[in-house]
Amino acid sequence: MSDRFFFKAGADRRAVLTAAVLAMAGVLAAPAMAQDAAKKNLRIGATAGSNYDLLQEGIVPQLKAKGYTVKLIEFNDYVQPNLALSDGSLDANFFQHRAYFDQFTKDRKLALSAIAQGPVAPMGVYSKKFKSLNELKSGARVALPNDPSNLARALLVLQNAGLIKIKAGVNPARVSELDLAENPHKLKFLPLDAAHLPRALEDADFVVVNGNFAISSGLKLQEAVVLEKTPDQYLNVVAVKTGNETTQWAKDLAEAYRSPAFKQVVDTKFVGYMKPAALQ
Repeated sequence: MSDRFFFKAGADRRAVLTAAVLAMAGVLAAPAMAQDAAKKNLRIGATAGSNYDLLQEGIVPQLKAKGYTVKLIEFNDYVQPNLALSDGSLDANFFQHRAYFDQFTKDRKLALSAIAQGPVAPMGVYSKKFKSLNELKSGARVALPNDPSNLARALLVLQNAGLIKIKAGVNPARVSELDLAENPHKLKFLPLDAAHLPRALEDADFVVVNGNFAISSGLKLQEAVVLEKTPDQYLNVVAVKTGNETTQWAKDLAEAYRSPAFKQVVDTKFVGYMKPAALQ
């Protein structure tokens, strides 16, 4: 009899405690949900050039129409935008392709999530000295990005142009100058910070430049000696801090990147950009 009594009492206490915990969770969750629903001030980071311009012309007007106030923060490197997103200085960023995002967040152990894909200006090979690759001379100096994912991307562009051959079986996202099977023209590679590559046009014979930095420096895509046929892994992504993917503002931001209005902006003002399937 007493055993049944204490068992029942224990069960009742557990039920009361469980109810109390659930109630408290509801109290805590309600303000958080209300705060999420009320969040209307967004800080979004982007690198200078096309990524910033795509936001300004194609995304910000849509968010403003939904009642958001948007502040765009311009960066000139590929490191700070993710660190700023991780520490809460930004709500979202748009500057990096998927291959870079995956590698950077893994290396830095950052809890960030991609919520949408966006267009990207193709990487291109530019030169102030030569009009085509047919003029290439043995020992030509080629400047290219020094961060691992964009270095690999640049080498793939050169391989597709027939200038080098990469060893079989090498991870295409991690290719470096050490992974070349053939370099028949004895090209000399000059790895530089991606943002500084346009300046190298004065000295190098050819420069492999990320599209956004090419455009921000005044180069035109149609001026490239070779223009990349961009694979999906090099399309840009919209990133937020993990945990914010389901917030209303993040959903509205992702929706803007998939909208007909954004597609029209890209098709009319950013001709030649590679687009995700949602904008085809």
